[in-house]
Amino acid sequence: MKKLSYLAIALVAITFAACGGKKNAQTTEDADSLKSFEQQQIEASIKMHFDSIASEIGKLQQPAFIKNNADGGIELSKEEKQVKPDYLLAAAAAEEATTLAEKYRMLSALTVDKKIAELYEMPVEDYDKAIAKLAADVNDPSFKEIEDAATIYETTTTLYDEMEKNGRINYFWQLAAASLVEELYVANQNTDKFLSVFDDEAAANVTFRVVLILDAINRLAEYDPEIKPVAEAIAPLDVLNATTVAELKTQLAEAKDKIAAARTALIK
Repeated sequence: MKKLSYLAIALVAITFAACGGKKNAQTTEDADSLKSFEQQQIEASIKMHFDSIASEIGKLQQPAFIKNNADGGIELSKEEKQVKPDYLLAAAAAEEATTLAEKYRMLSALTVDKKIAELYEMPVEDYDKAIAKLAADVNDPSFKEIEDAATIYETTTTLYDEMEKNGRINYFWQLAAASLVEELYVANQNTDKFLSVFDDEAAANVTFRVVLILDAINRLAEYDPEIKPVAEAIAPLDVLNATTVAELKTQLAEAKDKIAAARTALIK
């Protein structure tokens, strides 16, 4: 977690600068020792908070409309499957992602859209190719712990732990933000159907995920310039705080433009 180390060093530097004359009274060795201790404490505190957020996200169930039927997902009638969704990202959109962060976000969003395409029994070969290429481009060894690259959007605790080990932890939150926004965007296209199997707990889970990811992204934005645009893009989603299905439907409708704008900002 190199970027966390940079933050810790910066905070410790501020602390020592504020000490003024007291610093002169310390030996260089004492100052270095204290600095090292303070840095370790700050790093440990930051890491603990992010670990806690990731753990909470890992406990939340995925929305039913991106689950398999056997796992409690929704089912579409033959008639419903005939009306194919026109709001999904085309697999070719993967070619527009150029930076590493953009590729992570595109990878996450496309895995969500592939699940919707499967729901409507649409061809997904192009999605598979695009997802495989993006995974190869980011070349993240953490993905080896995931049996199916098309489940990246789940952002599990296992993935978090692996990305931390491999120095990719900040990109975990890029994945999480992109999948969240894509799921909200998809849900807004047909709330009557996509939320039909939701109960109040499931609705609350959706907005709790929003709260958790907003918290993590906003904290990261304090020292990671690369993730600041993500923080700005999803900040308007703080209006989502539903605890019931009825509230979620209403809030999604009211935030429709904000969700669409966030999607555009994250997946250009």
